[in-house]
Amino acid sequence: MSVEVSSPTGLQPTEYILEHLTNLNSTGHVQASIVDFSIINYDTLFWSISMGLIAVGFLLLAARKATSGVPGRFQALVEIVVELVETQSKNIVHGDRTYIAPLALFVFCWIIFMNTLDLIPIDWINGVNGFLGVFHVHIPHHKIVPTTDLNGTMGMSLSVLLIILYYSLKIKGIGGFAHELISAPFGSKWYLAPFNLLLNLIEYVAKTVSLGMRLFGNMYAGELIFMLIALLGGVWGFGVDLSFLGFVGHVIAGAAWAIFHILVILLQAFIFMMLTLVYIGQAHSHH
Repeated sequence: MSVEVSSPTGLQPTEYILEHLTNLNSTGHVQASIVDFSIINYDTLFWSISMGLIAVGFLLLAARKATSGVPGRFQALVEIVVELVETQSKNIVHGDRTYIAPLALFVFCWIIFMNTLDLIPIDWINGVNGFLGVFHVHIPHHKIVPTTDLNGTMGMSLSVLLIILYYSLKIKGIGGFAHELISAPFGSKWYLAPFNLLLNLIEYVAKTVSLGMRLFGNMYAGELIFMLIALLGGVWGFGVDLSFLGFVGHVIAGAAWAIFHILVILLQAFIFMMLTLVYIGQAHSHH
């Protein structure tokens, strides 16, 4: 993992971290508020859509190459993933899973591909700018991992909320869903309706916020640790000769964290997929 060495004219550690945590957006300014619909993060959109297309291509390729004979390594890997998702969806969702299981499979693969971008060296953009400099093009900021952008993860969790509402209305009907909102969990007494409605609304908000924040928080923390490790590789630029310490921290610590981070990448994708199935399963149940 390369690092931009600090110098009187270069980036200081704090500036270095802020540089890599800033999105390439439509305004050129850092987003100041949690909700700001006037800002479009181009890097988050580009990489999330790209990884979504790759996930679709990956699944299509697996479907076309599937055979009834002895499976190869690629087919065996895909079959393990498909069986895992199918088993979980069967145990959680009791109803028609025609579209639910494929949706969970896509979500799982999509988040894995997006999270895996975190293993790309964080200073790769310097090389891109060097190449684009020939064409007099410079990218001021570029945050490559979409799941380290709260806008991206909250957008995904809002999509899950819409799916939950869709299945709640489809399974229970408008009347049944409305009755559930005002009668659960305390009962159908008319004077309890406001409390039931308030608790149900809080529950939907809590599900949405926690789903997006959990994925964002874990991936953001992992990306920040990668940056701190990368800075260890440039300690000789801070006025002291600690090249050996820089090598140990930069290479050994970086490799160890990258190996551990593979588990985080897979685990966060699995948790998001499982919670999506749990919430959809709850939409199928009647209180």
